[in-house]
Amino acid sequence: METLQFAYDNLSLIGSRALEHIAIVGVAVSIAVVTGVPIGLAITQSKRAADFVLYLASMLITIPSIALFGLMIPLLSPIGYGIGYVPAVIAVILYSQLPIIRNTYTAIADVDPALREAGIGMGMSALQRLRQVEIPLAMPVIMAGIRTAVVMNIGVTAIAAYIGAGGLGTFISRGISQTDPRQLITGAVAVSILAIVVDLCLAFVQKLLTPKGLATGAAA
Repeated sequence: METLQFAYDNLSLIGSRALEHIAIVGVAVSIAVVTGVPIGLAITQSKRAADFVLYLASMLITIPSIALFGLMIPLLSPIGYGIGYVPAVIAVILYSQLPIIRNTYTAIADVDPALREAGIGMGMSALQRLRQVEIPLAMPVIMAGIRTAVVMNIGVTAIAAYIGAGGLGTFISRGISQTDPRQLITGAVAVSILAIVVDLCLAFVQKLLTPKGLATGAAA
């Protein structure tokens, strides 16, 4: 009951911290999409390049989040951004690369070769086939990668409170430092609810972006 009362008394603060959280994840994942999707498309042309890039992205995601945030401090301090919003965004961008690149690469590589041949037979250029055939067919898998990156990094961003980035992780860090279970539970539950709500919203967007033929086939 004390935790519920604490959450009720601090609804406005929870809301503002949630907006900070969304600002970090939203900006970072948007940048990751702009960089990761083209990389995923490019590496479909070379198996060796794909193996190298996916291995490198896998290495990045194995770095513990608290260690990566800590590394940002000495790297960005000389330009005045050692703590706060900027290092948090950069860390989340790095963590977002693997699911976005991997899903983009897998989705494009798995497009039915017969459909590519049909596009060639219709006189489409490589760019036209990519834009009008391959990307629409790959979109559900690409969106699944984006959803994975977003949900994963909503949790990772909670750690960013330790470098002064704000967000819902502030409740968790203060709950630990002050031995206050009310703040700890409030922060943990708020992060979980935010992840669920955002994932449901992205699932709706994924449904909208899925070609009707694929959606009908999946339903059947």
